Amino acid sequence: MPLAAEISRPLADFVAPKIEYNELAPLLVIFGAACVGVLAEAFVPRSWRHLVQLAISILALLVAGVLTVILVADNKELIAAQGAISVDGPALFTWMLLLALTLISVLLFAERSVDGGLSAFAGQAAAVPGSEAEREATAAKVEHTEVFPLTLFAVGGMMLFASANDLLTLFVALEVFSLPLYLLCGLARRRRLISQEAAMKYFLLGAFSSAFLLYGIALLYGYSGTMSLGGISDALATKTGGDSILLAGTGLIGVGLLFKVGAVPFHSWTPDVYQGAPTPITGFMAACTKIAAFIGLMRVFYVALGGTRWDWAPMMWVVAILTMVVGSVVAITQTDVKRMLAYSSIAHAGFLLTAFVGLAQAGNGVLNGITSTQAVLFYLVTYGFPTIGAFAVVTLVRDAGGEATHLSRWAGLGKKSPLLAGIFAFFLLSFAGIPLTAGFTGKWAVFTAAWTGGAWPLVVVAVLCSVVAAFFYVRVIVLMFFSDLPADSPDVALPGWQTTAAVALGLAATVVLGLVPGPVLDLAARAGEFIR
Repeated sequence: MPLAAEISRPLADFVAPKIEYNELAPLLVIFGAACVGVLAEAFVPRSWRHLVQLAISILALLVAGVLTVILVADNKELIAAQGAISVDGPALFTWMLLLALTLISVLLFAERSVDGGLSAFAGQAAAVPGSEAEREATAAKVEHTEVFPLTLFAVGGMMLFASANDLLTLFVALEVFSLPLYLLCGLARRRRLISQEAAMKYFLLGAFSSAFLLYGIALLYGYSGTMSLGGISDALATKTGGDSILLAGTGLIGVGLLFKVGAVPFHSWTPDVYQGAPTPITGFMAACTKIAAFIGLMRVFYVALGGTRWDWAPMMWVVAILTMVVGSVVAITQTDVKRMLAYSSIAHAGFLLTAFVGLAQAGNGVLNGITSTQAVLFYLVTYGFPTIGAFAVVTLVRDAGGEATHLSRWAGLGKKSPLLAGIFAFFLLSFAGIPLTAGFTGKWAVFTAAWTGGAWPLVVVAVLCSVVAAFFYVRVIVLMFFSDLPADSPDVALPGWQTTAAVALGLAATVVLGLVPGPVLDLAARAGEFIR
């Protein structure tokens, strides 16, 4: 047979891959805008870059948000991109939340009124701290506008991570959103050494956790012969033997995902990175990274590994208890506001894990109650908005060295700026789960789901840890309103419209979700469960 015929025969059988562009449009818009931002950084004059990058980011986030809302309204549910991406209710809900919180974060990134016309980011990342090059960049008010496309790449990776339907896509998405965050953590304009230290710690520990995840993926592929989450679930139902490989793979994947969640004992990076990173980046990470990581964790363990629940649930029980206890207790000893909020986020990860471990699902004994997926989605909403709002407030309390984050510097703040201290106190009360705040409704949801799923001992531990956590939140409130104002008290910077909008949106969401949680709870219920 002629060589040309041999070559043409396989081509005749070739089937082009089917890509659902309409359903994947929000992802494509975000990644496309990130690429446009890179080009703008190269070709737009420096004097115009800040405005152009901000416009590209806001426009992309708004367009992607509208497209996501359209998909939600159409009740889209399918496995897209040749089985690589799940476009289902939880994924679309997560996309909307990530886009909304990123939009607020981008406003914080663009703030230049707080620090004498300068943003929170270093003018030249490559300049040695304290060098002449750094001083010249500061004097010239050079802007590090690469933060905008880096943020778009990060949120695009988070959206992909939350909807990944196979382990290879999950790993690629993890790296896509992690690598920009490693860079963003090291770009603080002030206290650059601690910022670079935070970036290095995050990078090294993140790379280490990625190795665990990748090794776990390899073992699960060796067990099931497929990367698909649904395929792994089918293999669990039909295959006998190979349990040691399955358990090892499950444990290693759990390590990689729990690292991103910030659960104990994989939490050591959290306080150092939260403290050292630029505060707007800290708020973005604290909210958005936890959201994407939790939905990815639930998708892997519910869809692919749901058949081995009795193997991995005991491990998750231990992790949940340790996370709640360590986060709540160690936060009491912190003297830095950002480190205290870091340990607070660890405790919140433990509260979320209670609903995750409860595994309360529709058709599994839950008829009219709150399912684990609904509870986690709603809690992430009630956690995300006040978190970004709280870190936005932190950027406004300043002294000659920049942000005054030591708790002793916040003494008497309520007398100097009652409005700012009152807003921060309200965010803290929401974190504590006080009634009529978003945090109370969120905790009620996750505790109800855990109790329904039979994890009532975890609920008891969670309630006790909530009481402990309330102590250090109230301690800060007492410090602000019932302490004398020192002579050298820090200033409260006058925010620009960007920070004002970020704080106002966080406050409004916290109030509304505390008073009228029904619509968002219903939206989370409509999201349903993860599709296979």
